[in-house]
Amino acid sequence: MRRRRPARRAGRRPGRAALPRARVLLLLPTTTYRAHDFLQAAGRLGVETVVGSERTQALQGIQPGRSVTLDLRDPERAAGQIAAFAARRSLNAVIPTDDETAVVAAAAAARLGLPHNPPEAPRAARRKDELRRLLHAAGVRTPRYDLVSVDDEPAAAASGRSYPVVLKPTFLAGSRGVIRADDAAQFVAAFHRIAALLRQTEIEARDKEAARLVLVDEFIPGDEVALEGILLAGRLKVLALFDKPDPLDGPFFEETLYVTPSRLPAAIQEALAAVTASAARAIGLREGPIHAELRIDDRGPWLIEIAARSIGGLCSRTLSFGTGRSLEEVILMHALGDDVAALRRESRPAGVMMIPIPRAGVLRGVRGRAAARRVPGIDDITISATIGKPLVPLPEGSSYLGFIFARASSPAKVEAALRAAHARLAFDIETPA
Repeated sequence: MRRRRPARRAGRRPGRAALPRARVLLLLPTTTYRAHDFLQAAGRLGVETVVGSERTQALQGIQPGRSVTLDLRDPERAAGQIAAFAARRSLNAVIPTDDETAVVAAAAAARLGLPHNPPEAPRAARRKDELRRLLHAAGVRTPRYDLVSVDDEPAAAASGRSYPVVLKPTFLAGSRGVIRADDAAQFVAAFHRIAALLRQTEIEARDKEAARLVLVDEFIPGDEVALEGILLAGRLKVLALFDKPDPLDGPFFEETLYVTPSRLPAAIQEALAAVTASAARAIGLREGPIHAELRIDDRGPWLIEIAARSIGGLCSRTLSFGTGRSLEEVILMHALGDDVAALRRESRPAGVMMIPIPRAGVLRGVRGRAAARRVPGIDDITISATIGKPLVPLPEGSSYLGFIFARASSPAKVEAALRAAHARLAFDIETPA
């Protein structure tokens, strides 16, 4: 049962920082991009942070109580570890940063009596097959789907289908392993490629059962958007709607440009929000951040994915609310009981380019950053890939070369600035012999 949120202290105002000495547990797996931004947001709000990760932190021995080692791949065990920690040092909130930790956060918050989503809700959002099942049952427009086992004969699974289709793992994020097939031969090739990905030790260890399955969706043509929102006791507050100006038609689905505010008509934007709210209700999400991916065709919006966490990578840096609050601050404020309903995104258009990896190899250098930063409208360029480390492009890869951020007087100028800056960058990639 979802427990009632403790009464707020009198005098709390929308946008006001959390009360001093509030303590939050940030679930920060070692693979996340989000650690710095969440820790910085907590510092600005005067909130004490505890880092929960799957690895022991370097300072854990000399700073007890500031971090806790958790089994993030076993949500119930992790929730028990968090409850044991909270018995010694009370926690006011548990904040997830990705799909796996959203399940852990819900299970832990339930044990601690904090406002939370039912643990099965973020679990359904993470498992794409379960998400499809629940959305269809609730009448939410989402692609028709089928499940294929990695043990099945792919030629038989490919036979008699209507094409095109999209094959994907049931539990990976960021378009990893997502491949379009236009006929049976492409289906078989995509199946083998995804099956090989799912056999990787690191991926199989994350969810052995899910790593035996491949989801087959009907392909939905049309424009794609991303909706960033926060659920306030079951009510969706849209924080931003991002256009994705580059077509995402396959064979792979590497995201590049996000630009907000959306240039879509107001009626379509309202329909996108309505479908997202219906999807959240269908799977039981009620509290905290959500990130949804939708497509629009001549029949209207289609819900492709919904996650019980905020936008990934460093993309949240495009967003600012009220008097300069970051998205991470808004998430923390809501979790600690502040009223964020009145906060609005800054009016100035903004956007980000996730710099794609053009080919496999080893990154040897990056040229043109100074010239790219001189493009009017460019705010910042962050190269997140490491010099000397191998690069793995989609569909097998799970990262980007970096991020370009822009702000301008119109969405079109934001898009143009991002494209111009990217054109000035050159990446020296040594390809295997």
